[in-house]
Amino acid sequence: MKRLLDPVSLHLFAIVCEEGNMVRAAERAAIVPSAISKRLALLEDQLGLPLLMRSRGRFEPTPAGEVLLRQARDILGRMERTHAELGEFTTGVQGSVQVLASLSALAEFLAEDLGDFLARHPQLRVGLEEKISAEIVRGVHEGAADFGVLWDVADLKGLESDPYRSDCVHLVAEASHPLVRETGPIAFAETLGHEMICVAPSLMERRMQRYAEEAGGTLRQRIRVSGVDAACRLVAARLGIALLPREAVTTQVQSLGLVTRPLSDAWARRQFVLCMRSYRGLSVAARQFVDHLREQAAAPGRAPV
Repeated sequence: MKRLLDPVSLHLFAIVCEEGNMVRAAERAAIVPSAISKRLALLEDQLGLPLLMRSRGRFEPTPAGEVLLRQARDILGRMERTHAELGEFTTGVQGSVQVLASLSALAEFLAEDLGDFLARHPQLRVGLEEKISAEIVRGVHEGAADFGVLWDVADLKGLESDPYRSDCVHLVAEASHPLVRETGPIAFAETLGHEMICVAPSLMERRMQRYAEEAGGTLRQRIRVSGVDAACRLVAARLGIALLPREAVTTQVQSLGLVTRPLSDAWARRQFVLCMRSYRGLSVAARQFVDHLREQAAAPGRAPV
């Protein structure tokens, strides 16, 4: 009889594949590198196949390792969700969903849609955690979350995705700033000579740096903050301008007397998506939530633009 695969070894194998380095993998798993090496050697011996190879100074999965990595993520994710959902039954909850979402998604529309969903399904519990896009993708791949909500320019390779909501990035400035003396759309390149207040770390920040380079300029980041509310307050204090999704700062713009102009660049119209490893593989509760978000996005006046 063949021995069952050890979930601890599968977890360590996945970490090594993601980190590409045994020392970093050991730090992440909080064990010594030799212990990982021993477990992976036993795993290869058990399967009778090489799972890792060295390439350009880092560990990469072999073709057999790629297959195991995909299956390991699925197995580990299902185990984690099983433990979580069974634990919830002791408190009367009839299902749970774990979601990772970007700051923009949370600030703009996800919270309202979540409230509507839980009003219809009070017996369910939803765990919602804010993460940057790379962490969302990794979390969904690893099974730490049922699905993620993020900007569609993230690397979604290996995941299923469905369109959700959309937004538009605007220039946000104090009323006396020269860039808002005119109205109407403004090109991103026109903002590059001015001090910026940036929300970071974020995919948006990295994208703006890239677009600035493509435009032949640089992003003059004067201050980096962790949220849009702080960014707007610094803009109101005349410490710089900000490029923020208009849908996320409506209240702050009105209360602080700020002025906005939409960016004319195509990338400024952002499409958000729901990403998951497999819709069919989701729990009943998770599918219900995904279906609800799809319905909300497709409702009149809310469809992606």
